[in-house]
Amino acid sequence: MAKDLLLEVGLEEVPARFVRGAMNQLKEKTVKWLESARIGHGEVEAYGTPRRIAVLIHDVEEKQADVNEEVKGPSRKIAQDAEGNWSKAALGFARSQGVEPHSFYFKELGGVEYIYANKSSIGTVTSDVLPEGLSSLITSMSFPKNMRWGSHELRFVRPIRWLVALFGEDIIPLEITGVQGGNVTRGHRFLGGEAVIAQPSQYVEQLRAQHVIVNVTEREGMIMEGIHALAAEQGWQIAVKEDLLEEVLFLVEYPSVLFGKFDPSFLNIPQEVLVTSMREHQRYFPVLDDGGKLLPFFVTVRNGNRDAIEAVAKGNEKVLRARLSDAKFFYAEDQKLAIDDALAKLENIVYHEELGTVADKVRRIHAIAVKLADTLGADAQVSEDTARTALICKFDLVTQMVYEFPELQGIMGEDYARKAGEREEVAQAINEHYQPRFAGDRAPASWAGALVSLADKIDTIAGCFSIGIIPTGSQDPYALRRQAAGIVQIILAHELPLSLDVLFGLAIEVHAAKTLKRDVDDIRKELYEFFGLRVKNVLTEQGIRYDVIDAAMASGYNDLGRTIDRAAALTAAAAGERRDEFKAVVDALTRICNLASKATSKEVKPELFADHTEKELYEAWLSVRDEIAAAIQSAQTARAIAKLAGLKDAINHYFDGVMVMAEDEAVRNNRLATLAVIAEQINDVADFSKLVW
Repeated sequence: MAKDLLLEVGLEEVPARFVRGAMNQLKEKTVKWLESARIGHGEVEAYGTPRRIAVLIHDVEEKQADVNEEVKGPSRKIAQDAEGNWSKAALGFARSQGVEPHSFYFKELGGVEYIYANKSSIGTVTSDVLPEGLSSLITSMSFPKNMRWGSHELRFVRPIRWLVALFGEDIIPLEITGVQGGNVTRGHRFLGGEAVIAQPSQYVEQLRAQHVIVNVTEREGMIMEGIHALAAEQGWQIAVKEDLLEEVLFLVEYPSVLFGKFDPSFLNIPQEVLVTSMREHQRYFPVLDDGGKLLPFFVTVRNGNRDAIEAVAKGNEKVLRARLSDAKFFYAEDQKLAIDDALAKLENIVYHEELGTVADKVRRIHAIAVKLADTLGADAQVSEDTARTALICKFDLVTQMVYEFPELQGIMGEDYARKAGEREEVAQAINEHYQPRFAGDRAPASWAGALVSLADKIDTIAGCFSIGIIPTGSQDPYALRRQAAGIVQIILAHELPLSLDVLFGLAIEVHAAKTLKRDVDDIRKELYEFFGLRVKNVLTEQGIRYDVIDAAMASGYNDLGRTIDRAAALTAAAAGERRDEFKAVVDALTRICNLASKATSKEVKPELFADHTEKELYEAWLSVRDEIAAAIQSAQTARAIAKLAGLKDAINHYFDGVMVMAEDEAVRNNRLATLAVIAEQINDVADFSKLVW
């Protein structure tokens, strides 16, 4: 007969950003342990609040499954020596499977004899293995940040204060850091008390009676229901960001939605400032009208019931008033600071000890941006706006508002620049040069914003690479991967005729004056490889098959536009209605490239053609060579592939008519040279051999 299993770990308040990961980890570890322990079970539910993580497993079998299976060991050659004695490998296999060597027998597999053993084990009752198993899976959990408490050695996300461990009605006897497993849980810190869980199936309702909504989905539903009800009642648009909702969800155990208001005079401050202050500092949801304009109200979620809700709203209003008063003061003070004075302050802010001050970085951004505008043939006004934007793009970093709200960098720069009389295009570009700020963010809309953004990002990347700061594994403290992805996105969004090597060259040239401390060729090579992974990610996000990506990128990705075009053309050809015909073309082209790798020269001598098929293939290729080159140059890969496809019959006739590796060395080398020059152009289109059928 099966029973339900409940495991709850009661904790001091856990940071909201850790709770979902912790509850999911507990669920995954529990499922894996049950499977490894051969314990059958039904549905597994995970729960979490700021003070607890829990799993409820339905229909857990009362006994482990018996084992009776045949297991394969090492080959006979490895398992026995010349005298027939068991080797260390065989004895180790016996120990690992819990069998005796005399029970081994031999079976042939693929022409090789292996030792086998029958592994049998009678399952024990589940209640006997639960204490040690559950204790070990809890203590094996990992978190982004851990702590120790008291004299205990265990490192955990927060101190463990109670444990509920039930198998049916029976308490599982386990102990962690002096806390005994039991059947008593704790409710809401202020509205609830202790509750006895007689059966695991009562867990959710017993906690509900103690003002704890332990089911995450239900708790989120209560929050959203309250927000929607307020919006409908008041005629508001309540801006709910997913990340803020996620945080609020794990800050409360019993949610009650309420609203408050603030002095409308604060609306004279830029809307972004008010929204940031509400969201980042107070975890409030801003309220907007139908046009997206901020209204003097906010929505928040209380961890409790609706008793004295008006008093709670007043308290929140008081706290927000102080926050907004600070923001109003900062905003007024910042406007007294001239842009030139702000730029002078950048001289005293260290960007990196080996890369100079922020002012040094700004000078590099300016130099690269000006070169980019010239390289891309920007008109005079765009060049002027780009130069001015690059020169002042970081001035708002020394303002009080950005010091208080770092996420407003660029946003405040735009506002202050506009008020200081800068051109509208320059003010806009100051904000845009930070874009894209994150995955899914848009690229800068203006040319000036795009060019300064490219200059800023490639300066950071090239500067870090020049002093040996290169992302490895999950370590990327300067967000170089994100910035490289942003560069790729900007080039593609604006269809810029800008190759990666030119971009690298501009940045390296600017850095060479002061900060370059490594070999230029090494830096270029590492930058190219680094960007390759970003390009691959872009193609993957577009739904391109991995083999198509490999085939397209094998021809290089220096020109991003051509790379995207190659991938699209190959995808269409490989998955289109004429897929089988394309495969026949690929087979022919691949055959040429495979043999061409043996060539030692690309000098073709038509007078050495010994068979008419040699001449036919060479002349057929010459007739389309220039068209293929033009198609490659203009990023028209589909047209280049079509021209190559026209060579299929000539290629097949060639291989039917001649033996490439002829005995006559001159003839052989000439045939290989012919294939080499054709293969060179084929590989400029794609490495067709990487396509998987």
